[in-house]
Amino acid sequence: MALYSFKEKYQRLRKELIGGAFALGGVFLSGTIWYYLIERWSLTEAAYMTMITLSTVGFSEVHPLDDNSKLFTIVLISMGVITIGYIVNRLTEALIQGYFQEGIRQRQEKRLIDTLEHHCIVCGYGRTARQVALEFTAEEVPFVIIDSRPEQVEEAKQLGYVVIQGDATLDECLVNAKIEKAVCLVSALTSDAENLYTVLSAKTLNPKIRAIARASTEEAVLKLQRAGADAVVSPYITGGKRLASAALRPQVMDFVDGILTGSDRTFYMEEFLVDPKYCPCVGQTLSEARLRLQSGSLVLAIRRSDGALLGGPTGETELMAGDLLICMGTPEQLRQLNQILGPINRSATLRPPRHQHSFKNV
Repeated sequence: MALYSFKEKYQRLRKELIGGAFALGGVFLSGTIWYYLIERWSLTEAAYMTMITLSTVGFSEVHPLDDNSKLFTIVLISMGVITIGYIVNRLTEALIQGYFQEGIRQRQEKRLIDTLEHHCIVCGYGRTARQVALEFTAEEVPFVIIDSRPEQVEEAKQLGYVVIQGDATLDECLVNAKIEKAVCLVSALTSDAENLYTVLSAKTLNPKIRAIARASTEEAVLKLQRAGADAVVSPYITGGKRLASAALRPQVMDFVDGILTGSDRTFYMEEFLVDPKYCPCVGQTLSEARLRLQSGSLVLAIRRSDGALLGGPTGETELMAGDLLICMGTPEQLRQLNQILGPINRSATLRPPRHQHSFKNV
């Protein structure tokens, strides 16, 4: 038997309650019209008679009734009892199942999603996406999860994540997640085809978004890249490489893991964009900019605007507009570096370190 989502159940119950209210109103209106037209009572007396009849309070009739009106009153009482009983049954189900409380919580989540900017969208909540959510939480990155499976949605909600139940391959669902304001989309759905559709939809709705997709095969990697994915990760290929690296270079892997993931670390890696609008260091060499001397952070690599990667830049390396600096340092050092690179107006592309608490050694 198919499992209905909370939204479907809530909408069904809402329609049933509205239908019951209209039915009760129709019964009340029918009784009032009968007593008003057939019995020739005043409108007030007709409405009063209908009310005491439907409520079964046991009051006597306003005026004596003929046989036809008595039969009508019997039908009116039966219809009233059935309609009111139906409404009470629906209200009891809503209270027991917590639909009203859940409806309030979903409206609060919707308002929260509407206020999000520069957030990430995680499509799917499987084993891979769970780890993505944990890392985003550790990095204090705002994100929204999209999943169509009720069990996964409920599990994510229990952990306090903001979740939208729906199909991530549909434009409507991505629009609900405010994709036009998002900076990154991670598609970790179980099917390569679904990830492909999601990337295509995301790039259509927001061409500037950074799309990262999961792939199961090498063929899927190539197709996702052609579809516009900025990065494609295959858990099997990546896992095999990391297993080999852990066997051959265990200390290097421990160090890299220590600065890339988790919240229990001393050093972090961040990327900073050299924006000519705000950065006074454009055109200077690293020695002239004195980034290491002023902040204490280390520039590990520079990604040029044309995609070329310069590893281990020297003091003679010139900083150019559009460069992406990959830096390592403590949270305070990275914050200081961010101020140096954008002292006038912090750009959205300059990512300030979000960690403001103490850390243990790697």
